[in-house]
Amino acid sequence: MNVAGEAQERIEGYLKQVQEGLRGLRNEQVVEITTELRSHIMERSSAAGELTANRVSVALKALGTPEELARAYAADEVLARAEVSRTPLRLLDSLFRWASMSLAGFLLLMATLAGYFLGLAFVGVALLKPFHPAAAGLWSLSDQPGNLELSLRMGFGPMPAHGHELLGWWIVPLGVGIGCGLVMATTQLALWCVRMYRQSHALR
Repeated sequence: MNVAGEAQERIEGYLKQVQEGLRGLRNEQVVEITTELRSHIMERSSAAGELTANRVSVALKALGTPEELARAYAADEVLARAEVSRTPLRLLDSLFRWASMSLAGFLLLMATLAGYFLGLAFVGVALLKPFHPAAAGLWSLSDQPGNLELSLRMGFGPMPAHGHELLGWWIVPLGVGIGCGLVMATTQLALWCVRMYRQSHALR
């Protein structure tokens, strides 16, 4: 085998391993990534002169292992879908996929779930207030001055032995407004984090 043939064989072997790690992506995405990688490797390997197996090995080492590179591309595609999400459900679907790939994804998913949970809790209290007017609302559970212990109560179960409700019927408009605002703010913050991460870990 000549020098160029051996170099080409190493490139194709590397790309084949990358493709195996991209099985979860659509075929056209895999083809696009493989084509770009091949062009990038060829360019780096022949920049200093003739294409040789040693130069190819140096270029491949700089890229990292095929498994690491495949994971990075798969995560980037998931985040690209998250960036164009228009609903919290679609965003969460992308974040769940990213969470299975990296710690950063897991932390962002947990923060996003917390924001959504709190937002939905406010909306839920507002909607249940007419059905449980005496118990549903934002309560201060402490009877000690200066000791503030808050609880969003849906109205189920016995009323707290101590403490008192803080907002009365104002919880209806405020709960809906705060809850919806939290959901929208959480979505925008999650999308901003995704954009920042993609920019700092750009592959192309």
